[in-house]
Amino acid sequence: MSGTSGTSTRQRHIAHLYLHTSLNEDQYADIIELVSGITPHVQAVPPNAVQLDLTSALRYFDLSPYDVVQLAKMRLKALYGIDSSAGLAGNRMLAAMAADASAPGETTWVPTAGAADWLYPRPVTALPGVGRATADTLGRYGLHTIGQLVDLPAGTLQRLLGAGPARLLAERARGRDPRPVTPSEPAAHLAADLVLERDSLDSAQHHRAVLGLADRIGQRLRGEGQVADRLTLTVRYADRSSTTRTRALPEPTDHSPALAATALGLLASLGLQRARVRAFAIRADGLRPAGSAYRQLSLDPGDTRAHAAEAAADRARRRFGPGAVRPAALAN
Repeated sequence: MSGTSGTSTRQRHIAHLYLHTSLNEDQYADIIELVSGITPHVQAVPPNAVQLDLTSALRYFDLSPYDVVQLAKMRLKALYGIDSSAGLAGNRMLAAMAADASAPGETTWVPTAGAADWLYPRPVTALPGVGRATADTLGRYGLHTIGQLVDLPAGTLQRLLGAGPARLLAERARGRDPRPVTPSEPAAHLAADLVLERDSLDSAQHHRAVLGLADRIGQRLRGEGQVADRLTLTVRYADRSSTTRTRALPEPTDHSPALAATALGLLASLGLQRARVRAFAIRADGLRPAGSAYRQLSLDPGDTRAHAAEAAADRARRRFGPGAVRPAALAN
C-alpha cells in the first residue's frame, strides 16, 4: 500500500463510499461538499453512495489511496456520525463491486495489478447488469463465476447471449470500465400529478391515472436524456389527508413499462379499495444521465422491440403532438 510513486499517480484510483444511513437532498449536498474537500472529482450515486476520483488528491495529501479513503470515512463519522463501507479500485465498476463486498465499516482495496485475480472467483451475479435471467442462462451451461466467463471463447458466449450482451459482459468480466467520475450535485427529480374531476372510489380509474402519470414521467426522462432509480407515489384523499410510498426501481431506467410496473406496485400496496381519492402525484428521484447508468443485460428480444417501439412513439409525439400515441391501457 504505497503512497504517491510516479506509477500510482498515473493510475486511476476510484473510491466508492456506501453510506449506512438515509439521506434527504440537503444532507446529500452536505456530504458531497464535505468529501469535495478531499477531491473535487465527486459523483453522487443515489440514494446513499458517492464515488471519488482520488488520483489527483494523492500528491496533495501525500498518502496512499487506502489512507485517503480512511480520511474520508473518518470525516463522515466525525462530522455527521455516518458510518460507511468502501471499495477502492482502478475504475468505477470495480470500486462499486469492492464496496458491495465490504463488511460495514470496512474498506476493500482491489489494486489494478490484482484486479483479475480478485474478480476470477466471484459469482457472475456480482457484475453490474447480470440479473436473474442472464444468471440462469449462464448457470444452465455451468457458468457460475466471473473467471469461467473470462476463460470462455468469445464465440461461445455470443451463442449463449447474443453478440451485444456477450460483448458487454466480457468487458465487465475483465474489469474494464472507462467511465469517468463526473462531478455532480445530488440528482434532482421529476414530478407529474393529476387532480381527478371528482373524488373517486373507482379502482380502475385509479389504475389508469397512475399508469398515465408513469408514462408521462417516462416521456420526460427520455426527452431529457435521464434515468431514475426510484419512484414516489403520493395519493391525496377527499378529506385532504395523503399517503406517500417510495420504492426503488429494479435498475435505473427511463422505460415507461418499467416505471409503470413499480408505480402500480406502489398503488397496490396502499389498498385503496374504499378510499375516496382526489389526486395522484408521482415523483422520479435519483436522476442521472442515461449514458452513465448500467442497464441490465437482457436476453429477451421482446425487450429490445419494446424499447424500439417506445423510441418510435416518442418520435411520433414530437412530430404530431403529445396525444399522438398513448398506451393501450389508457385508450378510451
